[in-house]
Amino acid sequence: MSLRFILIGHPVGHSVSPAIHHAAYDALGMSHNYEAVDCPDEESVRKQVARIRSGEIAGANVTVPHKILALSLADEATEGASNTGAANVLTRVGDQVVAHNTDISGLADELRSGTKNPRAAWVLGNGGAALAAVVACRQAGASDVYLSARSFVGDPAHWPKMERFRQLGAIPVGWSDAATPGGIPELAPSLGLIVQATSAGMKGASDGAPLVKQIPWESLGRDTFIYDLVYNPPQTPLLTAAQERGLPRSHGLGMLVGQAAHAFKIWLGQEPDRDAMRQAADRGIFGATPASTPERGPS
Repeated sequence: MSLRFILIGHPVGHSVSPAIHHAAYDALGMSHNYEAVDCPDEESVRKQVARIRSGEIAGANVTVPHKILALSLADEATEGASNTGAANVLTRVGDQVVAHNTDISGLADELRSGTKNPRAAWVLGNGGAALAAVVACRQAGASDVYLSARSFVGDPAHWPKMERFRQLGAIPVGWSDAATPGGIPELAPSLGLIVQATSAGMKGASDGAPLVKQIPWESLGRDTFIYDLVYNPPQTPLLTAAQERGLPRSHGLGMLVGQAAHAFKIWLGQEPDRDAMRQAADRGIFGATPASTPERGPS
């Protein structure tokens, strides 16, 4: 039986998700179909969720800017989706639509493979990706998770989204408090992970140079793992700075593949061929395996 799966987002023309999932289907001899559906507004998202509820569509991935909306339209939600307030996977169970967040598990897998001693973690950003990153860092074994964002200046009472992050166990730290006792420079030697969860350095976004200057590089341990959720381009200013200092590091393509693999298992109950999915992602984004490959810590 051939099933239909979709990607909900706007825009979606650039997405490699169809290629990733079709590679997984092909590797297991499946005839399922996966297509990207551009949904520019709430009504178009509601229409696709209704198609899932009716059984016309077996499941969906959800990308920006509709992850929060997708959670609100689901009938049920897993703990991960509820905690982060966002869903990137929808599936049909009976006549109910259930929301999941596989961004968390996909990133946690990456962080575990990059370091054996996560100690404390520092997440940069305060959007949906940062919410998932906080949970993923804790799942990867980080003892404490600190959080900074460009909007974290001045009175902490006015920092946005703080209540939700605190509920997840994050410890907010100001963006420009280099001289403040207990700030990131003082905490830097304890960091085993730094996760960059903003668009800084992404193709078409800001160049990422100001963010690089926020990192207290000289105070970091030699095994601090730098993970940049940006994967296009594969070599961001943050990763270049980490490379110059010999630190273990990786771009975010592994997370993209990892969350897709977890979604595949939710929908179909089988483990996909992750190598085939990764190769399809590389071809779709870079045309081939990128010249700049991730360099992780000991495995």
